[in-house]
Formats: sequence, C-alpha cells, structure tokens
Amino acid sequence: MDGSGPFSCPICLEPLREPVTLPCGHNFCLACLGALWPHRGAGGTGGPGGAARCPLCQEPFPDGLQLRKNHTLSELLQLRQGSGPGPGPGPGPGTASAPAPIPSPEPSVPSAPPSAPEPSAPSAPEPWPEGEEPVRCDACPEGAALPAALSCLSCLASFCPAHLGPHERSPALRGHRLVPPLRRLEESLCPRHLRPLERYCRVERVCLCEACAAQEHRGHELVSLEQERELQEAEQPKVLSAVEERMDELGASIAQSRRTVALIKSAAVAERERVSQLFAEAMAALQGFQTHVLAFIEEGEATMLGRSQGDLRRQEEQRSRLSRARHNLGQVPEADSVSFLQELLTLKLALEEGCGPGPGLPTELSFTKSSQAVRAVRDMLVAACTGQWGQLQGLGIDEDGLQKLGSEADAESQDPDSTNLLESEAPRDYFLKFAYIVDLDSDTADKFLQLFGTKGVKRVLCPINYPESPTRFTHCEQVLGEGALDRGTYYWEVEIIEGWVSVGVMAEGFSPQEPYDRGRLGRNAHSCCLQWNGRSFSVWFHGLEAPLPHPFSPTVGVCLEYADRALAFYAVRDGKVSLLRRLKASRPRRSGALASPSDAFQSRLDSHFASLFSHRLKPAFFLESVDAHLQIGPLKKSCISVLKRR
Repeated sequence: MDGSGPFSCPICLEPLREPVTLPCGHNFCLACLGALWPHRGAGGTGGPGGAARCPLCQEPFPDGLQLRKNHTLSELLQLRQGSGPGPGPGPGPGTASAPAPIPSPEPSVPSAPPSAPEPSAPSAPEPWPEGEEPVRCDACPEGAALPAALSCLSCLASFCPAHLGPHERSPALRGHRLVPPLRRLEESLCPRHLRPLERYCRVERVCLCEACAAQEHRGHELVSLEQERELQEAEQPKVLSAVEERMDELGASIAQSRRTVALIKSAAVAERERVSQLFAEAMAALQGFQTHVLAFIEEGEATMLGRSQGDLRRQEEQRSRLSRARHNLGQVPEADSVSFLQELLTLKLALEEGCGPGPGLPTELSFTKSSQAVRAVRDMLVAACTGQWGQLQGLGIDEDGLQKLGSEADAESQDPDSTNLLESEAPRDYFLKFAYIVDLDSDTADKFLQLFGTKGVKRVLCPINYPESPTRFTHCEQVLGEGALDRGTYYWEVEIIEGWVSVGVMAEGFSPQEPYDRGRLGRNAHSCCLQWNGRSFSVWFHGLEAPLPHPFSPTVGVCLEYADRALAFYAVRDGKVSLLRRLKASRPRRSGALASPSDAFQSRLDSHFASLFSHRLKPAFFLESVDAHLQIGPLKKSCISVLKRR
C-alpha cells in the first residue's frame, strides 16, 4: 500500500501503525508523534517545551495531552489490509474470526445470517439518481470502491454493506452514529468540539453537538434533528408557496425596475441630445454675435480711418504749397517788383486756403462700445448659468435674489429690535440670555451611539449593551435631550467634530420604534433639523429638504422660539452669530404671485409647521455617518473653544 489516502500517516507517508487521533481530528502513527514530540510518549506528560502543535494544522494542545491508540481506526486498517481485527478493548462475539479480504463482495462472517445479501446487493442499497455519482466506501481498495450504504459520523468515513460489519458486531462501534451516505462528513461535525451535530436549538435556530447543548444553549428548547426535520418538512409546502409568491412579486418588481431603468436611460439620452442641441444653438448665437461685433468694429474702423486719412492728405498738400510759395518768394530779386508782387499774392492765397482750425482728435470712437456690449453679454451669461445650475442642484433663490426668510411674518410677532437680531448677524451675548443647558438622555440613545457624559456623543460600529428602555431609538442613530420645552425662547449650541450630523427638535410623544425612513430627524411632521452632509448645510422638515448656500461652521446655534412657533439655526464665529435659516409658517401667498424654487418647502412649512408646536419639544441629534461625533457646547460669555479634531 502506498503512502497516500486517508489511512496514511502525514509524517512518514506510510500506512498508519498504532494510529492515534489528536483533538483536531488528524491521525498519526504513535511512534511518529513520539519522535516529533520527544517529551511526550504514550504517557503524554508535558515537557519544558511548552504546548505542542498538530504537524498539519498547527493547532496547539495542552501539556497534559495523552496519546492513546485509536482502536476503531486500527480495526478499520486491519480490515483494509485483509486481516482480522486484533485484540482490542471489549471485542464482541461477532469478531471471533477474521472476515475474508474486503475486495470480494461476499464476506465470510460467521455471525452473518443465512440470508446474507448477494454479491451485487452491497453495491447499491438504493438506486442513485441518474447522473449523480454515489458516495464511495472509504474502506474498499482504491479504484474498486463500492457505493457506500451508510456514513459514520464518529469515524468520519463511509462504508459499503460489507464493511459495515465491525459496526454491527463490535460493542465499541455500536454507539457510533450512522447516517445515510454523506459526501462532506466534516460539515456534520461541530467545528468547536469536533463532535457530531445531533441536536437543534429552536431559540437560535442552529444545529448543535451535545457539548454545545450542555453549555452555551442550556435552558433553550432543544430537540433532535429528526424531530425538527419532521416539523420543518411539514412547513415546507407553506414556505415553498411563500417563496413562489415572493419570486412572482420580485419578478414583477424586476420587470418594473427594468422598465424604469430603460426609461431613465432613454430619457437621459433624449435630454442629453436636447441639451447638446441647445448648447450648439447657444454657441451658434454667440458666434453670430461675435461675427456681427467684429464686423461692426471693422466697419467703424474703416469709416473713421478713411475720414482721418483724407484730412491728413489735405493738410500735407497745403503744407507743401505753403512751403513752395515761401521758397519762391525768397528767390525773387529785389529789383524785380512784378515777380515780388505775384509770389506774395500766391503765398497769401495758399495761406487763406488753409485758414481755420484743422480737424481735432475724435471725441468718441463708436466701435469702442463693442467691448462693453460683449462684457454685458458675458456677465448675463455667467449669471444665467450660475442661477440655472443652482436651480438644477436645488439651490435656487427667490425673485429678489436675497432670501430674507419669513421676514414679513416674523415682524408681526416680534419687536423691531429682537427681529433684527434674530434675522441678521448679531452679538452672541444677545442669545446667551436665552441659554438652555442641554443634557443628553441616555435612555433614548440608540445602541450604536456612545455617550461621553451628558454632553458628547459619537456613533460607533459595535453596539453598546444599553438597558432596555421604552424611549430608546431602535432603528435610527439618534438621541434626545432631557426635559421638554413648551414656552418661551431657548438657545443652545452644538459643536460638529466629525461626520454627518443633524441638529434639531422632536416632539415628545414621537415613537422611537418608527422605521429608519420615517423615524429620522426632519423626515416626518414631528421633527425638523439642520443637517451637515459633509459638503453643505440644509434644513429638513416633513421629508422635504431646503439646501443652504452657507459655508461650514463647526459651531451651530439653535434658537427655539416656542411662543412664536419658530426655529432658527445660526453659525457661531468670533463672538457673533449669523443666521443660516429660520423656519416659520408665513402668511398666505397672494393670488397670482410668481412661484419660487423654495415654494415647495415653504408650502410644507405653511401647512404643517405650526402643528409641531402643539407638542412639547425636545432637543434632538441624529448622527448619520459611522464617524459622526458632536459635543453640546458650554454656554459661556467667551466664545466656545472648538474641540481638537482628529
């Protein structure tokens, strides 16, 4: 026999001699392990070398490990080699004589009944499905293995009917668990205890070995695998029916999603073509305008240049005539009076011809207005592109260009001084007179939020074992402040240290068990918030978002004006606060007024925001990203010191 296969020693690569089995499940020769572990003989006492390891998987074993012969495996090896089982512990009556060599399908077993199976019977106790390879016997010679009849979970081997004899005859083997043939026997063992999976825990719905059942699952409802399978097989038709229904629903949903995907793609293609066409037309218009402007410049240049060049030629000719007449007059002899009078007359006529001021510099060049016109077009184009791009991103502004949020409605309920301070940049000291000390309520914190005292909170990856509480959020990483607010004006500040953070208020009676899509701050009619999403600020209420065009501020102030049914958010810097957004229901819009991009959000405020104040409100905080971290700032006269960021 060669040194390959499951019955060979991994150290000497020879057939196992006096096999021993380690707790990890690997088999070795006793002598080979004794040579590899010099301080561990059959007695197994540990030496100074520390814990030993399996030569194959390197799993460590304690010093007191005892190496004992695996009698079951030894008997199987003897059967495989064609000899009868040697003396072992407790031989049964059926082992008195050795069976014939295993390759023969007719074993000669004295205790076998007269109606022993025919030679062809052990090869296939049941017909195998067509096209499926049967599980082969591990004890048969290689290349001539017969189909297995049963698998032993204790031996981790499969046997044909002829090689099942030792399990039927030997009392030491009768306690082994025999199951129908399995291809992967290791999957039927507990990975922790290397024992057969024989029990089922209905509490945790997992298969167990006896050791797991007696330890971690003590007190759970435990049943046998056969009993649980019988129950599950009874429920199988219902499960399969539900699966079919769900698959039909998913099929319809998939078809709808595919239609949606196709619609989105076709709409994107069509929109891309329209946009490209419009850009081409716009560029053609700009190029046409450019051509007209350049032609206008050339025409103006030619007109004014021709006029100026004509004046230049006339002036040069006059100067030349004057120069000649003066020269001729100087050449007349003193005695020649006739010539003198004639040349002097010629000089006077030339002088009178050019009498009067010459053409001066032009006060204005008509074509120089071209750059002003092109600059105006450029500015309008840039402004139009910026405005349209902002509307595409949801950053549109109203008709006035500056959005003074709710100024008309707020002026009705506040005095002029407080209105100006609440809606513009103001000293921080003004708001400190409304200071409200916020302490985080640990009974409301989600299990993925870690509190630092009553002021700090951070979102973590591993859940925290908080005690049960009916007010604790279960689907959203949120926490509320202690106390409820129902009158007056309150002001508190929050420092955003890391991540995506939402800060706002929530109604006292809102259920913390609401699902994620409806339980988050600002996604329902019972809360509103200011959100920092890592790029920009925005406000949320009743599922609608209104982006804000303000830069990041690590310190955010929240002012709740309960009596006026308003909530304002401020950026706190250098002892001053600047308004980010003030939420308040406005007066009804006049009929015929033009709609602005913010009308949808303001309409939602007009319809539902006032009803939020029919409840007592609590400060609320939502940490959206896994690294989110915030701190409730101390309200002191000096500016809040920004925490050191990691």
